[in-house]
Amino acid sequence: MRVGISAPFVDTRAADLVWALGHPLIDPLAVRALRSGPVGIELRVLGASHQVVVASAYGELVETVACLPGVDGGLPGSAERAHGVGRYRFDSLVETLTRTELTHRVDRLHREVADDPGGLLVAFPGDPLAVTALHLSSDGARDGGGPLRWRTWHVYPQSGELVTTDTTLSAHVRGETP
Repeated sequence: MRVGISAPFVDTRAADLVWALGHPLIDPLAVRALRSGPVGIELRVLGASHQVVVASAYGELVETVACLPGVDGGLPGSAERAHGVGRYRFDSLVETLTRTELTHRVDRLHREVADDPGGLLVAFPGDPLAVTALHLSSDGARDGGGPLRWRTWHVYPQSGELVTTDTTLSAHVRGETP
């Protein structure tokens, strides 16, 4: 799903981002609601950042990557947690790219994410490269047959940065002890 909005970027560069689990929900600019068997997933785009909400019989997981004033921690290269809803792994990569390289990557995001059933891409006004995209993989996750995996991309053309995150959640299933 491709969404054009009139709201400007809120975050300005990768160094402003903080990763958090369990942060309260922030009003989104765009939402895509999906299901994986009994698990509900919301892909939420904020002002140049994101939240992913996973709700199951075991509880709710909220992953936030955003500019969160007053929240310490930054953006880790990787993190693993045991959570009530399952085993969680988060990885991130910050790349500094030329405008031409960013253009190629954003073009690929438009092709591969925007029209995919598990994708959400938001284009911000002012620069065609100013996008935030989220994608729930279809490798068994959407039918409840495997771990949930989502990727996100945050493009900051003003600083030439592309932030990519990759998350895997091996959700508990009914009858399994968390």
